[in-house]
Amino acid sequence: MRFTKMHGLGNDYVYVDGFSQTIGQPEKLAMDVSNRHFGIGSDGLILALPSDKADVRMRMFNADGSESQMCGNGIRCLAKFAYEHGLTAGSAPSGNFCNRILRDLVPGLEEIVELRVETGRGVLTLGLGIINRRVEQVAVDMGEPILLPAQIPVKVTGQQAVGIPLTVENQHLLMTCVSMGNPHAVFYCPDVSAINLDLLGPLLENHSLFPERVNVHFVQRISGSEVIMRTWERGSGITLACGTGAAAVCVAGVLASKTDPAILAHLPGGDLRLQWNQQDNHVYMIGPAVEVFSGDWPD
Repeated sequence: MRFTKMHGLGNDYVYVDGFSQTIGQPEKLAMDVSNRHFGIGSDGLILALPSDKADVRMRMFNADGSESQMCGNGIRCLAKFAYEHGLTAGSAPSGNFCNRILRDLVPGLEEIVELRVETGRGVLTLGLGIINRRVEQVAVDMGEPILLPAQIPVKVTGQQAVGIPLTVENQHLLMTCVSMGNPHAVFYCPDVSAINLDLLGPLLENHSLFPERVNVHFVQRISGSEVIMRTWERGSGITLACGTGAAAVCVAGVLASKTDPAILAHLPGGDLRLQWNQQDNHVYMIGPAVEVFSGDWPD
C-alpha cells in the first residue's frame, strides 16, 4: 500500500489514495500505521476517496482506530494531497469569503484553487493558496458551529453550554462546549503551560458528561485577538495542533466574552488564523499543509 505522511502544524496523519487502492479494515490499519515505535508514526489515518458529491471524500481515523467526522488540520493536508497527487484539479475560485480572506491574509499567492471535500459533517469548501505550483496555505470553510448541547453532545441543560462549572481532580473549571462536527470542551486558564494535560486530558475526554467523549482544549487569553492553546484530542492524546479545536476556541471565545470573532491561535505546532463570520455564521480557518515523505506499507 502506497502512503504519504503529512502534517498541519505537527498534527500528523498517514494519507492513502483510495482512488487507486482498496483499503480493508481501516480501523486496524489506523492503529498499526499510527504506532510511533512499530509503525509509521502519526495521530491517525486519513483516506482520500472518490465522491459523488464533491471533488474528494475524506475519512479520518484516530490513532486508536475510532472514526471522526472531521479534522481541521487533516482536511488542509488532504486538499494538498489530492491536488498535488493529481486526484483532482479542483476549480477556479469563486468569490466566497473563504477565498477572499486567503488572498487578503497570505501575501505572494500566485493562484487560488477551490476544492470541495465531502466529510462526515457534510461538504466543505477549501481555498488552496498556490506558490511555485505547490499548495502553501489552505483556507477552510469549517461550516456552522453546533451549539445545542444535545447535538454536541454534552449532558447539560439550556440552549448553549457556556461557562459550565466542572470539578476534576479538585480543580474548579469553567467549560464552554462547541461542536465543529466533533465535540470540543474549552477551558480558559491563566497559564496553559501550568496545566497537567496528561492527567486532566483523559479524565475530561472520558467524563460522563460526554456520551461520545470529547476533545479538550485549555486556552490562555493574550488579548481579544490572540490566544495560546493546548489540546488533548479524543482518541489520540496530546497533539501539536487541532484545527477543529481552534475553530471551536474561536467560537467559545465569543460566547464566553473572552475574544473577538477573529483571532490568531498559537498552538504548540504553529499558528492558525480563525474567523467566525457573523454574516453567514461560518467559521473560517487558514493554515499550512506540509508533505513529509511517501513510502510503501506492507499489505
